[in-house]
Amino acid sequence: MPDLQPTLTGETVLIRPLQASDWQALFEAASDPKIWEDHPAHDRYQEPVFRKFFDAAMQSGGAFAFVERSTGAIIGSSRYHGYEPDAGEIEIGWTFLARRFWGGSTNREIKRLMLAHALTFADTVVFWVGEKNWRSQKALEKIGGVRRAGLHTRPGAPAAHIIFEITAAGFAANPV
Repeated sequence: MPDLQPTLTGETVLIRPLQASDWQALFEAASDPKIWEDHPAHDRYQEPVFRKFFDAAMQSGGAFAFVERSTGAIIGSSRYHGYEPDAGEIEIGWTFLARRFWGGSTNREIKRLMLAHALTFADTVVFWVGEKNWRSQKALEKIGGVRRAGLHTRPGAPAAHIIFEITAAGFAANPV
């Protein structure tokens, strides 16, 4: 089984396993309603809703905290999910980033680090994005994500999703 919670170090961001003690700092990073306005779970900035998200992340065995290296502040989170060894596929999802990091190089750095690690044991990384989450769709297109045909649903999800994929060959040809 591959390591689904490595520590990944970038130039400006440290990606490390999520810890129970991260609750308050991560909630503070997530408490901006603007982060969630295009997201299917648009009320995730509310503490009871975010608590469910955080608890599920802790139970997932693949969740991360993003730490700004210069300040030590937690600025977001993501996780690996659903590794399918026979299909050679894993998902990166449940990602959010504090708004002050939007539009810069931070998201690209995070995706590059997470993709590079995942593609050491999987051939394809998928991203499930809410069909109306335009911001995330554009971000994935910017880093080379390719849309799969159709809309997709998952049990318990509040909306249909678009699946983007990045293959090992695609990442090698066009690293994020």
